[in-house]
Amino acid sequence: MRAVVKAEPGPGLALQRVPVPEPGPDEVLVKVKAASICGTDLHIWRWDPWAQGRLKPPLVIGHEVCGEVVATGRDVTGVEVGAYVSAESHVVCGVCDMCRTGKGHLCRNTQILGVDRDGGFAEYVCIPAINAWPNPPEMPPEIASLQENFGNAVHTAFAADVRAKKVLVTGCGPVGLMAIAVAKALGARAVYATDVQPYRLELARRMGADLALNAREVDVVRALREATEGEEVDVLLEMSGAPEALRQGLELVKPGGEVALLGLHGRPVQLDVDNLIVFKGLTVRGVIGRRLWETWYQARGLLRSGAVDLRPIVTHRFPLDEFERAFELMASGECGKVVLVP
Repeated sequence: MRAVVKAEPGPGLALQRVPVPEPGPDEVLVKVKAASICGTDLHIWRWDPWAQGRLKPPLVIGHEVCGEVVATGRDVTGVEVGAYVSAESHVVCGVCDMCRTGKGHLCRNTQILGVDRDGGFAEYVCIPAINAWPNPPEMPPEIASLQENFGNAVHTAFAADVRAKKVLVTGCGPVGLMAIAVAKALGARAVYATDVQPYRLELARRMGADLALNAREVDVVRALREATEGEEVDVLLEMSGAPEALRQGLELVKPGGEVALLGLHGRPVQLDVDNLIVFKGLTVRGVIGRRLWETWYQARGLLRSGAVDLRPIVTHRFPLDEFERAFELMASGECGKVVLVP
């Protein structure tokens, strides 16, 4: 089968022919219908310090994937051949202290599709049966493929109390755009967004941002203090992984406010912790993955109720053979979600 592979250490990826995987006793084989590119995939493509310290090539990458189950392992129950599923990319052990205390998203032995084991930028992918999330038959594959990433936005927005609050979303990549929509759906009083790409700022407005600011063109701190009449914001959802955006966001959170951090910086960041966090009495939470399986049910509710519409997020589609164009576009910021279709 064809697959996008991190063949060796260094920047770039390769399209290669690799064997179709065989499902283990508790796994299912999924014929991929769509797979969307994530910021994590860009880290791998660029081969930044995070990727260098985590990946062990060769490896098929890609973890946001949906498709049809075409084979099941001998011990699989509850998932039938023909099922239309999306993949939860975090494969957890189920027996560590985190898993046994309801914190499976923090499993000490987590393996991530496309990072620690072969992923879904391919014609077929094997996943544990428990990681196969059932989809309604009418859900478009490009929407089904990005539910995993949507779960990151849902987890981040639910990590703080955004109800009737002023919320700042720093970073309008796809997950930031989805977080804007989730915060609005949960009843935020106002949602402000910052980025440096005009294309994505326009998407932020389409997804419900009350004010979207280009951090290269305006003084974000001054502009948002004016917009909030000096109150500043109650909640920061940091999605960019940009040190300056993080510093601006922390400066704008009012004393006693809440912060949820999802963006990956890829390297250490220097912060004035005393004045930006401690003396302001902020509550800061790191967000990883999705709460298993609470976040998936929350995401399902938001989508099926119509409270969140993800269709504007998907702006480009490419065949798998054109993955290089897809990655270059994603890296440019002149897009929303980019989907690969085998």
